[in-house]
Amino acid sequence: MRFLLHKSKRSGRARGFTLAELMVAVGLGSMVLGAVGLLFLSSLRNFFGLGNYALLTGQSRLSLDLISKSMREATQIVSAQTNLTVKSLTLTNAFKGTQVTYSWDSTTGMLTADTSGQATRTLLTGCDGWDFSFYQRSPNGNWTFYPTTDPSLCKLINMTWKCSRSILGKKMNTEDVTTAQVVLRNKP
Repeated sequence: MRFLLHKSKRSGRARGFTLAELMVAVGLGSMVLGAVGLLFLSSLRNFFGLGNYALLTGQSRLSLDLISKSMREATQIVSAQTNLTVKSLTLTNAFKGTQVTYSWDSTTGMLTADTSGQATRTLLTGCDGWDFSFYQRSPNGNWTFYPTTDPSLCKLINMTWKCSRSILGKKMNTEDVTTAQVVLRNKP
């Protein structure tokens, strides 16, 4: 079976592709189009990954700035919960008469700040973990601070959180880990 493409001027016979030639051409063409489609999808996923990563980094930096500012201004740690599904840390500033509670809910993945006299503010979403630990006032000779479980002895708070997002329904390499050590400057 032959498919007509054009007539040859010299011989007067019709020329065209055989079925086998057509099948090979269609097969090669579909392989090339499939490879181009996969390359496009991979590039799209990487593009969304970079956008997610930039968003996560921006949110983490803004949250770190807000949290560390209030921690530096704090005069006392009021309470801390580290072993429940909702972890919380409450600080007070005696000079301003304000109190702020940071809470992380492991079921929703949200880190929030509840400042006295203001509405609760969501700092992070998609937060997979938030941990903090307390350290005493005086470091040893290597500038390593001694851990403490007593909030009244705490002069330095070490906190870490990890946030991630899904790309096209799949968790990918878009995560951001933030760690900071904040000194309570106003603590007597």
